[in-house]
Amino acid sequence: MAGTSKGEHRIGLLNGLAAYGMWGLVPLFWPLMKPAGAMEILAHRMVWSLVFVAAALVFVRRWAWAGELLRQPRRLGLIALAAAVITVNWGVYIWAVNAGHVVEASLGYFINPLVTIAMGVLLLKERLRPVQWAAVGVGFAAVVVLTVGYGQPPWISLCLAFSFAIYGLVKKKVGLGGVESLAAETAIQFLPALGYLIWLSAHGGATFTTNGPGHAALLASTGIVTALPLVCFGAAAIRVPLSTLGLLQYLAPVFQFVLGILYFHEEMPPERWAGFALVWIALILLTWNAMRSARRARVVARSAAAVPTAATTPAEAATAES
Repeated sequence: MAGTSKGEHRIGLLNGLAAYGMWGLVPLFWPLMKPAGAMEILAHRMVWSLVFVAAALVFVRRWAWAGELLRQPRRLGLIALAAAVITVNWGVYIWAVNAGHVVEASLGYFINPLVTIAMGVLLLKERLRPVQWAAVGVGFAAVVVLTVGYGQPPWISLCLAFSFAIYGLVKKKVGLGGVESLAAETAIQFLPALGYLIWLSAHGGATFTTNGPGHAALLASTGIVTALPLVCFGAAAIRVPLSTLGLLQYLAPVFQFVLGILYFHEEMPPERWAGFALVWIALILLTWNAMRSARRARVVARSAAAVPTAATTPAEAATAES
């Protein structure tokens, strides 16, 4: 049994590494879509994501959730909101990468955990520990430093961080699995995206049919690039602890940051390094606090399991002790 558990954990870890690795390396993919613009790439991503995910759901025969969702207007409204927010996130990210702002885009996903915590306080009335308050304060200081360095707020980073934080909050309330949620969201995106592509083609601005089969295949593959990491993430989420996933999530922005500097050769003046350093300090505080809380929870759980209750019989106590 232990061997099976270790094997499952290893599979989950590999899937987690694959998911965040693909998300981290995706800046290499979007420039291949040129000369297509960000809006055309985004529309193709929506259309082909639905095609790919629908095919996957047909293959595994998982459609029961769709009927239940259609009978729940409130959840449908939340799905529509999630679709709108992730549309903004995808569009800004594709534009940022192809416009040479990979480092600033990576910053958005570095500060996303801090924004999520701040939204939990403001919207969900959650209470923070002192370490979490310190991390949020350091993160705010980082944004101030970067604002001074850029001469304006880092709008790309803030837009990506807030849109993804809102998206996560809405998805938490919807309570659908990753693949099912993506199918529902892209189903809502599909008609507007397809309508835009038809309009673009009618006005001679589409590149799908005018730049050869290789370009068309790349645009169609945006569906796989969107859905495959999500499938791997889903496989990891059910096999590894949340604390492990919390650490793995930093792989994606780290890869993006390294690509921005070493591959895309973006500039990193001292004030930008200072801002990033503050963000990393805030994330170290958050990670340390999360790991300490998880360790305490495990200790409490072991203690509760080891101490028999007053209603426990001697035979039950012996069994529990063994």
